[in-house]
Amino acid sequence: MKTDPDMRPEYDFSKGKRGAVIPNVGKSRITTYLDSDIVEWLKSRGEAENKGYQTVLNELLCKQLSPERPIAEVLRQVIREELKLAA
Repeated sequence: MKTDPDMRPEYDFSKGKRGAVIPNVGKSRITTYLDSDIVEWLKSRGEAENKGYQTVLNELLCKQLSPERPIAEVLRQVIREELKLAA
C-alpha cells in the first residue's frame, strides 16, 4: 500500500469503517424513485410546515399505517350525527 507523505504516522485508519459514524437508531437509509410532482409537493408542504420533505413523507406514511381512529368508530359517530339531524 502506498503511503501518503502528508499523513502523520500516528493516524491509523486500519480499523476504520466506512459509512455514518453515528448510527440512526430506528431509521433506515433507503433509495427510492418518486414522481417529480410528488417530490415537489412534499417539498412545498415541507417548506410551509418548516420541515424537510423526507420528514413530511415519513409522517404521511406513519399516519397512513396507523389511523388516528378506527373506521368503525368514525362510522358510529357519523351515524349518530345523522340520526340526530333526522329526528
